[in-house]
Amino acid sequence: MKRILVVAVLLMLLVSICVVGQQTLQTVLARGKLIVGVNAVLPGFGALDTATGEYTGFDVDYGRAIAAAIGVDTEFIPLTAGERLTALQTGQIDVLLRNTTWTLTRDSKDLGLNFCPTTFYDGQGFIVRKADDINSIADMDGATVCVTSGTTTEGNLADAFRLHGLALITQVFADTEASFGAYDVAGCDCYTSDKSQLASLRTTAAIPGDHIILPDTISKEPLGPLVRHGDDEWFDIVKWTVFATFFAEEYGITQANAATFESANPEIRRFLGLEGGMGAKLGLAEDWAVNVISAVGNYGEIYERHLGPNGLDIPRAGSLNALWTQGGLIYCPAWR
Repeated sequence: MKRILVVAVLLMLLVSICVVGQQTLQTVLARGKLIVGVNAVLPGFGALDTATGEYTGFDVDYGRAIAAAIGVDTEFIPLTAGERLTALQTGQIDVLLRNTTWTLTRDSKDLGLNFCPTTFYDGQGFIVRKADDINSIADMDGATVCVTSGTTTEGNLADAFRLHGLALITQVFADTEASFGAYDVAGCDCYTSDKSQLASLRTTAAIPGDHIILPDTISKEPLGPLVRHGDDEWFDIVKWTVFATFFAEEYGITQANAATFESANPEIRRFLGLEGGMGAKLGLAEDWAVNVISAVGNYGEIYERHLGPNGLDIPRAGSLNALWTQGGLIYCPAWR
C-alpha cells in the first residue's frame, strides 16, 4: 500500500509539472502581458534609455515581436548574466532575450531550456587599448584579462590561451558593467566577450577611440531566444515569430507595407493569413505574422535599426547574418 501511495503521489506531481509546463501562452494571455528577460546595459542589443524609461535594442525588438504575435503588451526585466537562466527556469520571465549563446549544456535536459532560432551569429573576441600595441592573441602571453562570470566566455578564454600555449591571468566580475569598467580604467590588459558586445561596450568607454577590437575570433557564439522545456506550443510560437521576420525580409514585406501587402504567391498568402489556416496551427490569429512585421519590421529592418550604420555599425553584408540568398544563414523553413 505504501508503494502504491508513493507511486500515486509521484504520478500526480508529474501530471502537475506537465500542466504547468504547457500553459505559458494561457498565462501570458490571462496576464495581458509578456514578460521578457533582457540586458539593460548593452546598447544595440538591450539597454534602458534613462531619458524615456524605455528599453531599446535588437533583442528588445524581438520581445516586442513575440508580444505582437500574441496581441499583448510587454514588460522587460533587466537581468545579469548570472541571473538570466534561473529567471527563466523559475518562471520569473516568459522568454529570455539577452545575448545568450546556444550551447549543448544550456540546451540539454539538465537546465530544462530550449533555444529558438539564432537571431545573431557572433564569435568571441578581445578589446584592447591601442597604446598597448597588441595586435593579436599571440601578443597576450601573461596578460590579465577581465571577464564576466556566468558566461561561456570564461571557458572559451581558458581554451584559447591553452591552445596557443599562453600564460593567462583572469579577473572575474559578476556583471558586464563591472568587468568592462575595470578594463576601461586599466585594471586589466584586455576585456573579452562576444564581438557584438565588444562593439557595443566600446561606445560606453571613457574615450571610445582609444580602443580596438582584435581580428581574432576564438569561438562560435550563436545568439537567440530561450524558452523552458516542456511547452511545445510556446516553443513553436517563439520559434516561428523569429522565422516570420526572416520570411518577411526575403519577400520584401516591411513594417510600412505589411498591412497592405498583396501577392498571388500561395506561400506569401499563407504568411499574410489570407489562406491555409497557419494561425490556428499555433493557436494565434490568422494575421499574427502581419502584426509582428507591422510592430517591429522584418529582420533586415530590425538589424539596420540597431546594428547598422546608425547603430553599432556591425557589417552585415558577407557575414553569417545575411539572408541565405546572399550567402548568410538567415533562413526560414517552408511556410506551409
